[in-house]
Amino acid sequence: MMSMATPGHLLHHEEIATSLTGAKAFRIRYVSKDVNDVVTESTGLVIAPTAGGSDRPVMTWLHGTTGVGDAGCPSAVPDPARELLTYFDIDAKFDIDTGIPHVQSFIADGWVVCATDYQGLGTPGVHQYAVNRTNGRDGLYIVHAAKGLDTGMGTAVAGAGWSQGGGSVAALAELDAEEYGDLHLFAIVAFSPGVAGAALKAGSGASFADPNTPPTSHPFMLIEGLAAAFPDTVKMDDLLTPLGVEIATKTYDTLPAHHLDGVLARSFHHRGPILRSDPQNLPAWEKAVMASSAGQRKPVCPVLICEDVGNPEGQFPCPLPWQDGYAAEITAFGGEVTVRKYPDDDHFSLCGSAMPDAKKWLESLRPKS
Repeated sequence: MMSMATPGHLLHHEEIATSLTGAKAFRIRYVSKDVNDVVTESTGLVIAPTAGGSDRPVMTWLHGTTGVGDAGCPSAVPDPARELLTYFDIDAKFDIDTGIPHVQSFIADGWVVCATDYQGLGTPGVHQYAVNRTNGRDGLYIVHAAKGLDTGMGTAVAGAGWSQGGGSVAALAELDAEEYGDLHLFAIVAFSPGVAGAALKAGSGASFADPNTPPTSHPFMLIEGLAAAFPDTVKMDDLLTPLGVEIATKTYDTLPAHHLDGVLARSFHHRGPILRSDPQNLPAWEKAVMASSAGQRKPVCPVLICEDVGNPEGQFPCPLPWQDGYAAEITAFGGEVTVRKYPDDDHFSLCGSAMPDAKKWLESLRPKS
């Protein structure tokens, strides 16, 4: 019998309403663990067909950037079990991206869909933002937890993730065999993946080096996330001024990512630098980035990388050198890698355009009963 402290243990579940056709949805709380094997708790969604069935394939979805605290929790909004709706959409109802791309199609074809919120988004503490290995474990252990629900799920699992979640799903495919247990991860899809190590190698460390401009939310949240994941080796005040630490401490649980951008910009304008002019302990920060990252070993399954080639302004927030760098890393390890480029899509339209192709690719690899 699974212990209450064992990763994958289902702590709580409640059925919730969904606007999807032929689907039932649950919001759950479950046990996970972070990059350093510290036991954590996460919340998320499990969505399944209402029709009877067994041995259903599972798709675990790992979402993109929303924040570092409860304001960024995708499952906490009304009707969270829905199609992907980004905060840029003219129909957006929330301050964060919510939902899963083409989820109705997966349900119609008999899949069970899991969608983690990640540790810290809806549970205590600071979310370990962009710590790929922590986030990837959250995406795996929600599937283990879903075994405790009446969904008809089997053991064949595919992963898909976007942006932050693209790096997370990459890490999900690099875990140890005992973590998968009886689950068979047969393929993953990474949409515009944010892989921490590839970003560092591509020179993203410059984001922390200019105290004369306000940082954007993404590198600022990375500082918060790494400090939460590696509290014994890195501290926020290594890189942040007292103002920066104050912003992090007061806003982590209340501001979604794009609102944080505004706070950082105005605070810099009115109160001064947020990044230190003399950053400290940089080797330890680089070590933390690499320890947290995907791209460290051969993935256990085939990988499809979907790239947003048409993204303006240097492919923000996951530039092409990051995406190509991750592809090169796992290819060098002997990974089975397919790269598909979408020249007409930016970062926020990519999932809508590429998921139908990705789903066909997943279906072609899915073990047949």
